[in-house]
Amino acid sequence: MQASAPGIVQGGRAIGLETVGFSKQFGALRALDDVTLKVEPGSFHALLGENGAGKSTLVKCIMGFYRADSGDLLLDGREEKIRNPREARALGLGMVYQHFTLAPALTGAENLVISRADAPAIIDWAKETKRLDAFLDRMPFRAPLHVPVSQLSAGEKQKLEILKLLYLDQRFLILDEPTSVLTPQEADEILSLLRGMTDRGEITILMITHKFREVTAFADSLTVLRRGARVGGGKVGEITTEAMARMMIGDTPIRERAARQPTPPRAPLLELAAVYAVGPEGKNVLDGVDLKVRGGEIVGLAGVSGNGQSQLVEAMSGQIAIDDGCVLIRNQRFEPTREAFHRLKIFGLPEEPLKNAAAARMSVAENMAFRNFERPPNASLGWWLRPSAIRARARDLIGRYHVKTQSPDAPIGDLSGGNVQRAILARELSSDVDVLIVANPCFGLDFASVAEIRAQIMDQRNRGAAVLLISEDLDEILELSDQVAVMSEGRVVYVAPIAQTDRATIGMHMAGHD
Repeated sequence: MQASAPGIVQGGRAIGLETVGFSKQFGALRALDDVTLKVEPGSFHALLGENGAGKSTLVKCIMGFYRADSGDLLLDGREEKIRNPREARALGLGMVYQHFTLAPALTGAENLVISRADAPAIIDWAKETKRLDAFLDRMPFRAPLHVPVSQLSAGEKQKLEILKLLYLDQRFLILDEPTSVLTPQEADEILSLLRGMTDRGEITILMITHKFREVTAFADSLTVLRRGARVGGGKVGEITTEAMARMMIGDTPIRERAARQPTPPRAPLLELAAVYAVGPEGKNVLDGVDLKVRGGEIVGLAGVSGNGQSQLVEAMSGQIAIDDGCVLIRNQRFEPTREAFHRLKIFGLPEEPLKNAAAARMSVAENMAFRNFERPPNASLGWWLRPSAIRARARDLIGRYHVKTQSPDAPIGDLSGGNVQRAILARELSSDVDVLIVANPCFGLDFASVAEIRAQIMDQRNRGAAVLLISEDLDEILELSDQVAVMSEGRVVYVAPIAQTDRATIGMHMAGHD
C-alpha cells in the first residue's frame, strides 16, 4: 500500500479494518479470546469495556506492539501482517494515547516534522513552514505550531497529537480515552470535528472510551468487550446506555445509587482560607485558595489535570507545606498531624491509594489497621499489638465493604484496583467521619466498584459529614455534588450550587474563561 505525501488528507480515503478471531495469551491469562471486530471505512466506532476487558491488548495487536497468537487482520478487505508500529504507520494506522507523546521543549512544527520517517538531517524551515501552513489550511481545526508544546493548553496539545497523525497521512485513527484531559467544550469540539471528517470519508475512528455520553453523541457504531471476548455491539441508536452497561459488566451485582437526603443548613466544618503553596520551581501551585464545605454537603472540585488539585490534597494531608493561609476545621486552625486527624475525625481517599495510602507488601488486615493500630482493641498500653484483634476487625470490614481477597493476610498489593479502593475506603469510613476528602475515587474502576464507592460517599454526606470531592470526571461531580467549585491555575475561580450551574458553564471556567 503506497502512502501519500505527509500532510495530504483527501475525502474518500478512509480505511476499513477488521480483526477476525484475534486471540492473545499472556501466561495463564487469556487477554483476547477469538475477538472479531469490524470497523467500516468512514465510521466513528466506539470500543467499550471494563478495565481488563482486553481493549488495550486488542489495539496494541492492531498497532503491532503485540502479535496476536491467532487470527487475521484485514484492511479494506485485504489481509495484512503487522509486525511493529512502523509497519502499522506505513499502512495508514495511527494512535493517540491517553498521555501526550509530544516533545514538550520543541514547538508544534518541530514535533510534526521530526515525526516523519523521511525527516531530513538538515531541515529547510522556510520550505517546511510553507508546507505546514498549507496542511493546516486543509484541516478542520488548528493548533499553535510556533511555540513550545510545554506552553500549550491540554486541548491544544490533544489537537496537535491528532494533527500529527493526519500530517503523517494516518487514515485510521485509534483514540485511547482522548478526552480525559480536556474540558467539556474542548472534548465536544474535537470529537465533533473528527466526526465531520469521518462523515466526509477522510478518516476512520476507533475510540476507546468509558463515557456513554460521548458514545451516543458522536459514535455511529460500537463493540463491547468483556473478559477478553466480544459480547455485543451494533449501531449506537439501536442500543441503550443501560444495555451497553449490562454488556460490559455481565451478571456482576451493582449497588443501587444512594439517594440524596435533605439536610438542614449547617455551619462549615472545613474551610480553606487563602491557602498558598510554592512548588519546586518557585511558582505558586496554590494561589490563595478559598473554599468552604458545610456538614451534610458534598463540594465537588472540578478542573483540568495539573491546575493544583493534587497539591491541594497534599497540602491538607501535610505532604507539602502551606506557605501562607490555613486550613480550618470547625473554625480552628488545623495542623495535619496523626493525632489531629483522629481527634477531628478527618478521613480521606487519595488518588491512587495503593501508592499514596497503602503499603503494598503488607497485608490487607495491617493496612486496614493503619488508622488505629495503637489503640484498643488493636493494641494494649499503646504499643503492644494484638494481631488476632487486627485480623478480626479486618474480616468484619472485608465483609461489610465487599472486599474480594483470599484472606485478611493477603498482601494488599495483590488485590485488583477496585478492591484496593474498597479496602482503603473501609478503613477510612469505619469510624465516625466529620470531614471526608476524596480525590478521583473511581478512576479506572469497574462499574460495580464505582457504584459502591459513590454510594459510600453519599452515605457519609447524608450522615452529616463535610465531603470535599476532587475529581477530573465531570459526570461524577455532577452526580454527587451539592455545590460545584472549579480550580484553575492554583485558584478556586468559580463556586455555585449544583442546581444553578451546568456542564457548559463549569467547562468555561475549567478552560480559564470567567
